[in-house]
Amino acid sequence: MKKKKGKLFVISAPSGTGKTTIIKHILTTFPELVFSISVTTRSKRGTEVDGKDYFFISEDQFKAKIDNDEFLEWGHFYGYYYGTLKKQVFEKLDKGISMVLEVDVKGAINIKNAYSDSVLIFISPPDINELKKRLINRKTESEADFKKRIERAEMELKYREKFDYNVYNYNLDEAKKEIIEIIKNELA
Repeated sequence: MKKKKGKLFVISAPSGTGKTTIIKHILTTFPELVFSISVTTRSKRGTEVDGKDYFFISEDQFKAKIDNDEFLEWGHFYGYYYGTLKKQVFEKLDKGISMVLEVDVKGAINIKNAYSDSVLIFISPPDINELKKRLINRKTESEADFKKRIERAEMELKYREKFDYNVYNYNLDEAKKEIIEIIKNELA
């Protein structure tokens, strides 16, 4: 009997929407799910670990992987490359292991085009003003970065209708519950 393939859950959201917190909750709730580790050309921050938080490689190495068609999706943001390795994802799915990916909206659409069985989940802020407040309260961005993130968020929000699910994060606990239900139903 052929082994059942794993499910691929792709989550996208603008910065400040609660995406990282929600993904941590998903992985705690479903310990059988594996989080896909992205490849990046940016430098390690603080306590980040190569192979755990990201695979940190040079720009030349990244471009060689693009040329060799090794990415399921990739993009260039804020001066750095980020991507998801095909091999890492498809080896797990073929073994029946389900995965969670955190990628930008364009990467999510590219994944859906390449692997139609993927489940795309978009997390929306209540509105752009609430998102601005959340980013300001985070106190992690310079004024220039804040402006870039808002411009990017406005672009990302235009893509949400292309996703299988759109969850509004008015309340973090409610958004977590809604996404847990989506994953339970998709895994069933």
